Amino acid sequence: MSKKQQHPLMPKATAVWLVENTSLTFKQIADFCGVHELEVKGIADGEVAIGIMGVDPVTTGQLDKQELERCTHDPKAIIRLKASAAYDSTKSSKKTAKYTPIARRQDKPDAIYWLLKNHPEVRDSDIIKLIGTTKSTVAALRDRTHWNMANIRQRDPVLLGICSQIDLDRVVEKTKLENIASDNTK
Repeated sequence: MSKKQQHPLMPKATAVWLVENTSLTFKQIADFCGVHELEVKGIADGEVAIGIMGVDPVTTGQLDKQELERCTHDPKAIIRLKASAAYDSTKSSKKTAKYTPIARRQDKPDAIYWLLKNHPEVRDSDIIKLIGTTKSTVAALRDRTHWNMANIRQRDPVLLGICSQIDLDRVVEKTKLENIASDNTK
C-alpha cells in the first residue's frame, strides 16, 4: 500500500462511538481509528476513554453509512475513511520551522551549492525554504563570495538529510511548471 492509512480526526472519540453504536470487531475499530486493539477493548470495558463523548463518523462526514454497514456484515472487511476536502485541509496547513541538527548545519552550504549547480532555474526563495537558510547565504554562494568558498563542494541535500527527495522533486517540478507557464504567456 503506497498511501499511508488515514484515520479520523478525533480517533478516540470515534472509537468510543463505534464501540457503543456498532457491532464492528475490536480489530476493525482499532485499524480504522489508529489505536491499539487492547485500547478498544478497554473502551468497551469502560476502563479507557472515561468521560470522552463519542463522535459519530457518519454525521461528521468521515465515513459513509454504506461502508459502516458493509463492514458490520463482514468482520474481516477494512473500514475506509471517506475522502474529504475538509480532512485534507486540516493536515499540516501550517508549515513549521524545520530543525537541523548542529552536526548537519555545516552541510547546508554544500547542499545550496549542489542546488545552484544542478538546478540553476530554482528561485532563491525556494532554496531558502527547502534548505532552511538565509537569502544572504544563497546570494554569497551564487556569487562565489561565501567566506568558506574554498571548502564548499557540491553535495546532494537529500543524501545529506537536509530535505526529502519528495520536497526536492516538488520544488524542481514547481519551477518547471512556472517556466512553462511564463513561456506560454510570451
